[in-house]
Amino acid sequence: MMRPNSIDLVIFDCDGVLIDSEVISARVIIEMLARQGLLIDHDYVYKHFLGRQFSCVGETVLQNFSIDLPDSFESDYREELVLAFKKELVATKGIKDVLSNLGVRSCVATSSSPLRTQEALKLVGLINYFGGNIFTASEVKFGKPAPDLFLLASKRMQVEPKRCLVIEDSVMGISAATAAGMNVWHYTGASHLVSAGSEITNQFPTISIFDKWEVFFDMATGLKK
Repeated sequence: MMRPNSIDLVIFDCDGVLIDSEVISARVIIEMLARQGLLIDHDYVYKHFLGRQFSCVGETVLQNFSIDLPDSFESDYREELVLAFKKELVATKGIKDVLSNLGVRSCVATSSSPLRTQEALKLVGLINYFGGNIFTASEVKFGKPAPDLFLLASKRMQVEPKRCLVIEDSVMGISAATAAGMNVWHYTGASHLVSAGSEITNQFPTISIFDKWEVFFDMATGLKK
């Protein structure tokens, strides 16, 4: 149980936490894989790709379907995704109020690429809340579910892991934060989790769960300005 006034840093995942992006990302990857002759659904995307580095897509597709994706697949995906983001991307409802009233420091730790993360946060008007404190899996050897990215964030921000609170939406991210020895809460308010299964609850039965940013400060005693 997180004690009042025991947190000095809130670490936010980006996709599905700060921005409502996972439905868009899933649709684009599904459409692009269909052009390669592979038909998958949203459940497959959420089970195998959510919260992980993009490199896992090619590895998983090759391993499970014996399809070797073109070298340009990742760059083509990022191009299509940015175009879709410009038309559809929004911040998760209520997150701006939380960031504006947060009384401790915060940062971002994401499996997405640096450029994609910067562009996405700019599009939805969140980039200035973090003052450049955005850490990506490109900076560590092992991405989520390994703890490396979260430990990098706490080290750079000079905060002990036990005094960090991570907000995550994926089992990979929650596993990584737990392995890092951090407090972690499961945010389920993004659109991709409306019909999500109970995998996280089964693996982490004691984790705190919330679906609206409006309740964040009720749960996070002492974190409001």
